[in-house]
Amino acid sequence: MPARRLPPLRALEAFVRTVRLGSSRAAADELGLSPSALSRRIGNLEEFVGKKLFTRARQSMQLTVEGDAFYQAVAPQLEALARAVESQSENMSLLRLHLGVLPLFGSQRLFPRLQELRSLHPLLHIDIDTGPHLEDRVGDTLDAAIILSRRPGSALHAVRLDHNMVHAICSEKLAKELGPEPGIEQLSRQTFLLHNELPDSFEAWKRALKLDDLEPAAIDHYDSGQLILEAAAQGLGIAIMHDDHMRRASDKRLRKIFDVEIESPYSYWFVCRPNALEERPVRQFHDWLVKAGL
Repeated sequence: MPARRLPPLRALEAFVRTVRLGSSRAAADELGLSPSALSRRIGNLEEFVGKKLFTRARQSMQLTVEGDAFYQAVAPQLEALARAVESQSENMSLLRLHLGVLPLFGSQRLFPRLQELRSLHPLLHIDIDTGPHLEDRVGDTLDAAIILSRRPGSALHAVRLDHNMVHAICSEKLAKELGPEPGIEQLSRQTFLLHNELPDSFEAWKRALKLDDLEPAAIDHYDSGQLILEAAAQGLGIAIMHDDHMRRASDKRLRKIFDVEIESPYSYWFVCRPNALEERPVRQFHDWLVKAGL
């Protein structure tokens, strides 16, 4: 049987990088090519497969329907090829990812699923950083991070991981004392517990319930989601937190007041520098995270 004709691998690399980075200029920079040289490589690939993979308009390149189908078919095979070569390499070594994670996301959503990632990519090991200012450190001390944000900076590649609702959460005892819909006079005598990563959630909650004039007796700030939930469970105040945090905590000591749906200004995001997606540890984690739907 005659050998199959292989596609031009450099052209495939140019195509895949352009799709993953979302920019032909960024892909050209990554490959050390001029934009015209990158375009020629992709043109060679289009000629090989007999399909138009991109539409071209001035400086932009957009995937066609056929181009998207081609990418979906080819990208997993290229990853499988890379894994096969990696597994047979005498220079096989561990892949190291420096990941910033908020502790509550880590304990509730990431760590219960990490064994799946280890099974899929046994060479991938993750250094976890739960320190402050995660977004600012991406590309410096961190390869990538999972952050709470309204919207990450435009210089970062960002994938939104969820949409959340804001709830007022307190101990069962305090919930019984306040009732399901306490008035502003009752609430003004309470301590509210706010997370440092969610500074605007309290205002969103007050606004939705028409409690704009509410001035609590005190506001205590926390930098740990786990501790703020424990403080609420211990009766130390009313925590303004995401519904997902309470649901995943499964703490029978906690209760919601005001059973209404109030959209949070914040979501969890995966962020990294765009060119970091071409680094195998970042890409493996990114692709698994998106598919796993954490």
